[in-house]
Amino acid sequence: MELNICHNEVGKRLDVYLATYLRRSRSDVQRLIKNGQVLVNDLSVNASYNLKLWDKVVVCLEKDKEDIEPEKIWLDILYEDEYLIVVNKEAGMLVHPVRTKTSHTLVNALLDHCELPLKDEKERPGIVHRLDKDTSGVIVVAKKDFVHSALVSQIKKREVTRIYIALVDGKIKEDCGKIEAPIGRFGSKMKIGGRGRRDAVTCFKVIQRFSDFTLLEIRLLTGRTHQIRVHLAFIGHPVVGDEKYGRKGADILIKRQALHAKRLCFKHPVLHTWLEFEAPLPKDMTSLIENLKKEEGDGIYS
Repeated sequence: MELNICHNEVGKRLDVYLATYLRRSRSDVQRLIKNGQVLVNDLSVNASYNLKLWDKVVVCLEKDKEDIEPEKIWLDILYEDEYLIVVNKEAGMLVHPVRTKTSHTLVNALLDHCELPLKDEKERPGIVHRLDKDTSGVIVVAKKDFVHSALVSQIKKREVTRIYIALVDGKIKEDCGKIEAPIGRFGSKMKIGGRGRRDAVTCFKVIQRFSDFTLLEIRLLTGRTHQIRVHLAFIGHPVVGDEKYGRKGADILIKRQALHAKRLCFKHPVLHTWLEFEAPLPKDMTSLIENLKKEEGDGIYS
C-alpha cells in the first residue's frame, strides 16, 4: 500500500496518521513500523516521525485473518462454549502466525474448529494471552470480541490465576520468593531494563530440590514477553533447556525449556462462574523429573 502525504497530514506523527488511516490500534501500527513494514521515502523511520508534504509512505501489511489458512490439527480441548475455548497447547506450537511461520499454529487449528473474533491485530484473532512456542499448557481463547476485552481486563487487574511449573538450574535456598524487575526489549531478546521496559512481577515457591536443579511452582502477576524465563535467569536460575536465556548446551536434558502452564483460573465473562483448568505435565518434563528422582533418591522435598 502506497500513500502520498497531502497538506492536511503535514506535521502529524507517522503512527497516529497510520492508525487512523488503517483503522488499527496505535500499538499495532508501532509494531508494523518496528518490524520494518513501513517505509517513508524508501527509508525506515521511527513511529514519532513527523510527516512532510509529499512524503511517500509504503505499508506492507501482514496477512489478514481471512488469509490465515485453517488447518485440521488435533487440539486437546479442556473446555468450550459459544463464548470461549480453553486448550492444552503442546510444546513446539506457535500460538499465532508470524512473518516467518504462517502455518501449524494454534490460530490455524482453531480457525478450522470454530469462529474467532477479528480484533485489531488480525493475525491474532481471539488471543487473550500467549504462551511461548516451546512452553506447553493451558491457554484461553475468546470467540467474541466483548469476551476478549473482558478477559484482557481481568488479566490487567490481576484477577486471573496463572500457575506454571518449571525446572530450573541450581538449588534455590529460599522456599518462596517474589521477583520484581521491569522487562524490556534488547534486540531479539527481552532483558531486565531494556527498551520500552514495563513492570513485571513473578512469584515462586519450591516444590522439590535436587543437587543441581530445583522444581518450582510459579505464579504470574503480570504477563510480559518471556517473563518467567527472563526473571529466573535474572536471579541466576534459568529454566532448564532454555537456550535463549540459559547456559549453552541447555538442551542436553530436554529439547525445549522445561516450562509448563499448569493451571488457569478466571471468571467467565458471561456466565459469571469461576472456572479452573489444569493440564498435566507433558511426558518430556515428567520423564526428566522422574529420572532426577531416581538418580538422587527422590531428591529433597521442600
